[in-house]
Amino acid sequence: MASALRNVRKEVLPNGLTVLTEEMDHIRSVSIGIWVKNGSRHEDPQVNGISHFIEHMVFKGTTTRNAEAIAREVDSIGGNMDAFTGKEMVCFNVKILDEHVPVAMDVLSDMVLNPVFDGAEIDREKGVIQEEIKMDEDNPDYLVHEIFTQNFYKDHPLGKPILGTKETVKGFDRDIVLGNYGRKFAPGNLIVAAAGNINHKSFVDEVRRRFEHLKPSLNGFHQEPPKTHARIIMRNKKSLEQVQICLGVPAYSISDKRRYVCYILNTLLGGGMSSRLFQDIREKQGLVYSIFSELNPFQDSGSLAVYAGTSRESAPKVVTQVVKEFGNFKREMVSVEELQRAKAQLKGSLMLGLESSTARMSNLARQEMYYDHFHTMDEIIAKIEVVTREEVCEMANEIFRAEDIAVTVLGNMNGVKISRDQLAC
Repeated sequence: MASALRNVRKEVLPNGLTVLTEEMDHIRSVSIGIWVKNGSRHEDPQVNGISHFIEHMVFKGTTTRNAEAIAREVDSIGGNMDAFTGKEMVCFNVKILDEHVPVAMDVLSDMVLNPVFDGAEIDREKGVIQEEIKMDEDNPDYLVHEIFTQNFYKDHPLGKPILGTKETVKGFDRDIVLGNYGRKFAPGNLIVAAAGNINHKSFVDEVRRRFEHLKPSLNGFHQEPPKTHARIIMRNKKSLEQVQICLGVPAYSISDKRRYVCYILNTLLGGGMSSRLFQDIREKQGLVYSIFSELNPFQDSGSLAVYAGTSRESAPKVVTQVVKEFGNFKREMVSVEELQRAKAQLKGSLMLGLESSTARMSNLARQEMYYDHFHTMDEIIAKIEVVTREEVCEMANEIFRAEDIAVTVLGNMNGVKISRDQLAC
């Protein structure tokens, strides 16, 4: 099955594994990713962080290669290898020259299919990840978002940290790692995607040769959609010079048909230097250095959140000004000029973000994961173009409600207070 405009093709192996390619014959690179269609939200609470832990352990050695051999083999072909864990996915990826695809597939598939999970390595890596958790907890930008998310999705796995906690990581052992690896890495949960100077049939053959022995299985990890909580959290941390603010509302899932209107609203609100938050709160009032808004969509939920860093004295005013901007979107339609500028910014960002083979590979896998359909850039741009001023105003009235606004403030509080009354918009 092929897609017009971009040379995208898909094939599903008999065991359920999905292979995706995009041929880009004008470049020499190829980016390959093995994607696991579940992440930290699919973990039991007592093993929170196990997906991220497995991601680390896969690099520690296989039945035929130790960690050094993996690194040397990738370096010897000039490749770059990486991995990451998200709330709903894990990805192992490599970028190489087109002539080295077979070697890259040998290494990448060996890591994913044949990790040894050595007990001594597991014990060492537990210490490494506990230090990683401490490092993140010392980062105020990270910490305010993490506290916000934990409270916004309270009592749901989406609210749990991707890295886990020091306590859960401490409890990992080889049996736990093996059990969770077996559940997550079933072929029905795997996507192998490649983009670059590559031939679809040849790549499918490379994948089939290495993965066809896996027995058909799919562990669905079905969950109830999360409930969101509009909590006001004031976390005191006297060592911080700035007060960190994260303020957000429930938004839409990643595949919701209204997402294009939400993209525009987010761009207008805090998506760049011409956005309302940046121009008003930073440029005109000088209350912050950094301020922006962002969408965090998931399979069945989402949020639109604003981040700002400011002084303790200015924190209440910053919150008030953000909420005031929410109200402005509700009461007055954006101008035609402002809407067109946001559309142009969004279109440019989307197109520029797809110039590399790595970005194209990631785009293939994510579209398959969330839409089970490939949307061309022309289709996406057409959806953006038809968004109206009226739809932006309607969406603002739908999501910017005082009773739904969640706020997290982190820093040296010393008398700083935020009340529900201050969130009226």
